[in-house]
This record gives sequence, structure tokens and C-alpha cells, in this order.
Amino acid sequence: MTDVLTMKNVTKRFGGLTAVGDVSFTIKEGEIFGLIGPNGAGKTTIFNLITAVYTLSEGEILFYEDQIAGADPYGKGFVNSVKRRFNWKPLKPYQIAEKGITRTFQNIRLFKKLSVFENVLTACHRSGSYGLLQSIVPRKLPFTKMTLPWAGSFCKQEEMLNQKTSELLKLMGLWEVRDMVAANLPYGMQRKLEIARALALDPKLLLLDEPAAGMNPEETIQLMELIRQIRDDFKLTVLIIEHHMDLIMGLCDKIFVLNFGKALAEGTPDEIQDDKRVIEAYLGKEEDINVEG
Repeated sequence: MTDVLTMKNVTKRFGGLTAVGDVSFTIKEGEIFGLIGPNGAGKTTIFNLITAVYTLSEGEILFYEDQIAGADPYGKGFVNSVKRRFNWKPLKPYQIAEKGITRTFQNIRLFKKLSVFENVLTACHRSGSYGLLQSIVPRKLPFTKMTLPWAGSFCKQEEMLNQKTSELLKLMGLWEVRDMVAANLPYGMQRKLEIARALALDPKLLLLDEPAAGMNPEETIQLMELIRQIRDDFKLTVLIIEHHMDLIMGLCDKIFVLNFGKALAEGTPDEIQDDKRVIEAYLGKEEDINVEG
């Protein structure tokens, strides 16, 4: 299978604090890949490095064969060498999204005063290709027989974007609340809305940061099935951070464990469940206690 995301010796320092230290892993196309670890292990920091919220201190990140973070984001070739020489800049978050990586956030970030429908439609507009003139100039000019082939695409594309928004809301079970203001949604539905908005950007790699937070057990099971459906229907790859171990173990093809910013273990759910280092990181180390009596 094709390598979708490759982390090579990724390190992030904040002053004297190393939040992520020398982390390497590879995610294959179509995988649901879990990233777990105790609080403060560096999981969300890795998401922020992938999406260019933070810059790397060391290492590199590859998306398919393109370097998206590291010392040289332009890659090989003469044209890229010219770009590097005269205009080297780290990629911005919006450029990462344009490449096909989208995410949700640990702290939900919605347009709280917009409706559910409008939140998703806003993200769908990246699929539109019309500009200001196409929006205001009619295809057929008044009082003439003259038509402008480049004009009038606004209405047709808006119809397409509205249809795409409707399909995403139905998939996520949000169609019945499409007119509700996002701030008034229950917490679990806000999580689903954020996923719908991320899908509106047509990603190849979807990053989910604790999507089951605030959900009851029944909602968590439904979310597990929904993520599988999203992976299959949209033909994408998923990287997920989650503290619900039942969800992670029942959903992921592979799991990578972080502890204090460093790699602790990597393997299948069965391998991770039986790993003593992982158990100690979550539950503490078992020590023999001698009692004299």
C-alpha cells in the first residue's frame, strides 16, 4: 500500500521543553491509525505539526512523496531549487488543507452564530471556481443576443455546493437540525458538525482529535461505525487521537503510543493491549511490596 503520511525523526521544542522527541511512523493508504498516550504526551502537538500550526525543530513530514514540513518543503528539481533560493517559506495551514489534509480540534471550533447548514456550506465553497464577475454578471446580457460563456456559473455551482452540504449533513445525522444555530447544538452533535465541515474540503487524510469527547457509550459506538463508513465511502485515510480505548481498539488498524513526547510502542490493537510498557504508562508500574509481620 502507498505511504500517505511519513513522520521522520520529528522533534518539537518549546524553549527548553521537548514536547515531541524523535518520533517516526508511517501511515498507509486506507488505514485508520490511532495515536494514543496519557495526557500531555504530545498527541495534539503532532497534529499541530502536521497541519503547520507549529513548525518543526528537527525532522521532516512527508505527505505521499511531498515534504510538507521540515528544512526543505519544496522537494527536488530545478524549479523547486529556484523557489527555495528566492522564496523559501514554511507551508501555512491553509496550504496543508489545499494539499488534502483536514482536521478537527480538541476544543471545538465552529462558526457558533451560523446555522448548521451554513457551517458546512462555508467549507464547501473551496470546491467552487467562480469569482466576483461570475457572481454578478448574467450569462445572457440584457437587451442583446450576446452571451458570455464564462459568466452565469454562479447559480449552477451554488446548487452543486448546496447539494454537497445536504449530503454531508445527512451522512452525519444532522439534516433534521440543519437550520439550528451551531452554538445551540448538543456537544456530541457539534463534534459531528466539525467532522462534516472537515469532509467538505475533500481530504485525502482526515485528522480527528478526540471526536468521541462528550459522547455517551451509544453515540460512541455509532461514531465508530460512522468513521469506518467515512473511510470506505470517501476513500480516505484517518489519523485519530482518542482516550476511549474501546473505540480505539475496535476501530484502528494500527496504533502508535506516545509517552512524554517519545515513541513508546506501535502495533495492532492486540499487540498494544498486551504491551507491558503501555499498561505501565496508563496505570503505573506494579511493584512488589514486602510486608513484615
